[in-house]
Amino acid sequence: MNENRTSNESEPKHQRRVRYKGTHPKTFHEKYKEHNPEHYADTVSKVIQKGGTPAGMHISICVKEILEILQITPGQTGLDATLGYGGHTLEMLKCLDSKGRLYALDVDPIELPRTKERLEHLGYGPEILEIRQMNFSQIDQILPDSGPFDFVLADLGVSSMQIDNPERGFSFKTDGPLDLRLNPEMGKTINDRLKTISLPELQGMLIENADEPYYAEIARAIISNRKKGDITTTTQLRIIIKEALKAIPKITEDDIKKSCQRCFQALRIDINDEFEVLDTFLEKLPTVLSSGGRVAILTFHSGEDRRVKKSFKQFLNEGIYSEIAPDPIRPSSEECHANSRARCAKLRWAIKA
Repeated sequence: MNENRTSNESEPKHQRRVRYKGTHPKTFHEKYKEHNPEHYADTVSKVIQKGGTPAGMHISICVKEILEILQITPGQTGLDATLGYGGHTLEMLKCLDSKGRLYALDVDPIELPRTKERLEHLGYGPEILEIRQMNFSQIDQILPDSGPFDFVLADLGVSSMQIDNPERGFSFKTDGPLDLRLNPEMGKTINDRLKTISLPELQGMLIENADEPYYAEIARAIISNRKKGDITTTTQLRIIIKEALKAIPKITEDDIKKSCQRCFQALRIDINDEFEVLDTFLEKLPTVLSSGGRVAILTFHSGEDRRVKKSFKQFLNEGIYSEIAPDPIRPSSEECHANSRARCAKLRWAIKA
């Protein structure tokens, strides 16, 4: 009797989900489906059919095209340089068929363990998949353990889970702290950056990182509003951008929305040193590829694509790459309809000589 009571007492009690007021959850923490989308297949299916990305998950882009480029076979060694939600990783693991090894990297300490757990539940543990929290600019540090890679993938897009979480500050659509760090445990927030940035520097950032046509008006408005106090939230910044553009003749709400998207992109690239990181990755890339090794890189704006194109052409001319994509591959119209976040994607590839 005592043994039974002790056994029962040791079992964890079922914790009911915290209920929210009203008929629909309002805050991100209350939106339980966003935190566990894999448990709500019907909801996920309905959102995808409408051309949306279910909150809390990420729909991988150009999967078919990437697998055709990489030509993965069982027994090979590969690298997913940007793990994210793990969608591309999962498809590459299927191609390996439990033979070979895949390494995967990500700097995000919040999403990485969730993805690792998700893939482990699908049967992909450390015997075939090794996940490391590190920046993909450090790919050469893996080489002593992995040896040369037969295939490498880098998806340079920000994961939907990061965008959907207002606490990360990636989106102007929801109110949250103006953070924008891919690794919130390191470095300054963009809020800190805006406290000291000069007008010319901010203008240059908006041009270089996002090709923002209204860079002058927006930069002046940010600097002017900074004098009134810190810009600490995504909503504050969105309002500043909107007010700066309202006086421009024939400006539309859609124009303002696109400028908000571009400005948040420019700030995110700056605070995470994304261009510098990408340049370092591209420079090291040939040193980690085996002879005949293949690489595919998925970019989402012109600044990234220019760098990839330039690097591939340079190494082709030097004889380091034997072949590169003559033109970028774009997602099909069907994919863009099913996933609006695929519309700006470009895919380039190269083969090591």
